[in-house]
Amino acid sequence: MEIDLMDEPGFRGHQLGFLDGLKGLGRSFNTIKNYRTDLECFNRFIGSFRDTVGIRDFDIPLIEEYGAFLNNKYASDNSRRRRVQTLRMFCDYLTEKGILSNNPVRKLRPSPKFQDIPRPAPLMDVKTLWMHLIKEVKATKALQQLMFKRNQIIFLLIFGGGLKVSDLENLKINDIILEDEPRVIITPPKRDPYSVPLPAIFRVVFNSYLESLNALGWGQNYLLFNANPYKILSGGISPRGLEKVFEEVRNKLLIGLTPKSLRQAAIFKWLHAGDSDGLIKEWMGVAPSYSLKGYKDFMDKHYYNEEFLVDLFQQQS
Repeated sequence: MEIDLMDEPGFRGHQLGFLDGLKGLGRSFNTIKNYRTDLECFNRFIGSFRDTVGIRDFDIPLIEEYGAFLNNKYASDNSRRRRVQTLRMFCDYLTEKGILSNNPVRKLRPSPKFQDIPRPAPLMDVKTLWMHLIKEVKATKALQQLMFKRNQIIFLLIFGGGLKVSDLENLKINDIILEDEPRVIITPPKRDPYSVPLPAIFRVVFNSYLESLNALGWGQNYLLFNANPYKILSGGISPRGLEKVFEEVRNKLLIGLTPKSLRQAAIFKWLHAGDSDGLIKEWMGVAPSYSLKGYKDFMDKHYYNEEFLVDLFQQQS
């Protein structure tokens, strides 16, 4: 049966099936949201046609025309590239379902990928946040104390271990190793697990956090949790929940720090510590072919170390 790409219920039903499949593969809420936005871009392109566009028209000329549409709409090569990649994945889905006989997007040359210029959080903002988290952990109410200890753990996992938001979401207590030196085990969906070293102070903060968790009767293996000021809502921390944590401290401390900028600070920290490119790429969870040139070119402008973590912690203890 011919499928009209302008027929919203029919065509969008396949898009929803594609997105549901991604959810089943464990993709994060933010990732699926980005794919949905990319597909909406293609839907707007199809909606600009006056004539009916059917599956039989889903060919190389149509995809090339979509490429021209993206060139006019987006100045960023990476923005165009991402939308083409999303459409390619969606067409793979349609091919697997037998709706398309082949994937025409695979014959379209994508825009080259460029790395964004790193914009790490200023060292002063990093120190300000750490100092704030140390002071606030002295809150009188047990749940408030626990939430600030959780935030200390989040800070150390990102600045100390360079973890991404997606790495934090479903971390388990068992993923923390405290034997010789603190480490965290990362288990990506499509590659073997690997471990990342954490600052020495993590051991002290983690043990205190675990003690507070147990005191409140925490019976789950999740390392982190979503909560409001009155109760713990769920195990694990969603990307939105993590963003709220940073949003609150940004507003309170008047700093512009984000999880991404804090993680970029961690990468500069590793470079200045003299860690090898191979180790840094492993800890970042990227392919060996990934280039660190974008970071190395700016090393003289962004210097970080871990010494202040212990110094400030001891001053406030």
